[in-house]
Amino acid sequence: MLALLYDIHGNLPALEAVLEDAARQGADEYLIGGDVALFGPWPETTVARLRELAPATWIRGNGERWTAHPDAAPEFLRGATAAARDALGDELVAELDALPESTAADDRTRAWHGSPVSDVRSFTPDPGDDEAELLDDVSETRLIFGHTHLPFSRTSAVGQIELVNPGSVGMPLDGDHRSAYALLHDDGTIEHRRVAYDHACVPAALGERYGDADWVGRLSHRFAQARFETA
Repeated sequence: MLALLYDIHGNLPALEAVLEDAARQGADEYLIGGDVALFGPWPETTVARLRELAPATWIRGNGERWTAHPDAAPEFLRGATAAARDALGDELVAELDALPESTAADDRTRAWHGSPVSDVRSFTPDPGDDEAELLDDVSETRLIFGHTHLPFSRTSAVGQIELVNPGSVGMPLDGDHRSAYALLHDDGTIEHRRVAYDHACVPAALGERYGDADWVGRLSHRFAQARFETA
């Protein structure tokens, strides 16, 4: 059984809660779907914990790309990317940046961070106007992706492709503080799961580590509210 772990964002307590739940369900393989370290208060220990998992397949998210190439990040987040880079070190940053953009999860399923066309453009719970473009040239019958931090499963508006977002382990943005992940069962079915953890410790730890840096308040609000809207 494959555990689908996306958008962990340096949130070690959330990751530990998810791994404990996944083990209880019988997960014995892991897909690490990108954005593992950036934004959270525990970037290096989160990556170290993920590297203990085996067998595990990793793909790159925009967080890994931004940390390696800060000028690619939105300007208001460049302080956060610099903090993650300092915590991880240049060698590990380069290693994460070199990860593949996608991987096959089974014989009909491919995983991306955002979509086949971009790591910062993704699918939404309701079909968007650009869905056909995002699915252009897709041959698989199921896609797994993250980036929006909104867990859902549905069939695409074109092509009858199964679209699966496991949600975010470390920074849910659907108003539910519980960590989100999914299991790909051996029979091919997807199971979405939510796991409670001490979410209140995260914004406090972020402030303790990084003080009043200009980016901290914005991200602390997202961790605290489980919403994208900024303070």
